[in-house]
Amino acid sequence: MAEKSPADSFPAGYEPPKVWTWDKDNGGAFANINRPIAGPTHEKVLPVGKHPLQLYSLATPNGVKVGIMLEELLAAGHTGAEYDAWLIKIGDGDQFGSGFVDVNPNSKIPALMDHSTPEPTRVFESGAILLYLASKFGGAFLPKDHKAHAETMNWLFWQMASAPYLGGGFGHFYAYAPMNIKYAIDRFAMEVKRQLDVLDRHLADNQYMAGREYSIADIAIWPWYGNLAQGKQYGDSGAFLDVQSYKHVQRWTAEIAERPAVKRGRMVNRVQGELSEQLHERHDASDFDLKTQDKIIQA
Repeated sequence: MAEKSPADSFPAGYEPPKVWTWDKDNGGAFANINRPIAGPTHEKVLPVGKHPLQLYSLATPNGVKVGIMLEELLAAGHTGAEYDAWLIKIGDGDQFGSGFVDVNPNSKIPALMDHSTPEPTRVFESGAILLYLASKFGGAFLPKDHKAHAETMNWLFWQMASAPYLGGGFGHFYAYAPMNIKYAIDRFAMEVKRQLDVLDRHLADNQYMAGREYSIADIAIWPWYGNLAQGKQYGDSGAFLDVQSYKHVQRWTAEIAERPAVKRGRMVNRVQGELSEQLHERHDASDFDLKTQDKIIQA
């Protein structure tokens, strides 16, 4: 008797073809911008402001990482970290403009150009940007102690590897897919809860991800898992995942959320939520007081 495959245990459903083809009308929240090829779709030159660092981004969790990092650097006295932040509307396909693709051939935000180098330096992928900025400013938010440094790297790369399960997995099937698929939601909810438990167990014995010192690991993880723990991601997913039960994650989340640079950084390139917390573009520190969307609308 032929051995059964795992798929035989499930109800009949989609049967994959021998060769996949792109269905442009496959639905979903991002069907209008998702495509199976790379490269630009249109010509568009990126703007360049007055500061050496030019950030092209949107306040998704990956974008928020870099906004927080730059604001933390400025708060720590690194005046060379002054920057211009330009809004990239991914729903409109700005990330497929020729200028943006030149900075990031993968067409994902955030992307950074450093014009302080002999030839402008492009940096893409949020983890790479955090490491680049930490190195550029003398190891800022990167512990000098050998063990703490190694822990920072461990948890930075943990985040980069884990977040796709949270965003592209759980978040997509729970909040954005055109239909609810129980298997997919259960599969990724289980994995996200496992990740939250990993964090909770670690933070039971550590103030921050690398121990006693706030680092780029915290800056990388907080926009994803801190926002989730605060119930600010994927609709009512906080209740669905019972995020309040992870008490050590909650303690860490609340502590980081109170940092002034974190409050500012999460506003940069934000286009959702309270108007007073949306700073579509940032070109000067005074913009946080003068150019949030509530002020612009009033004016």
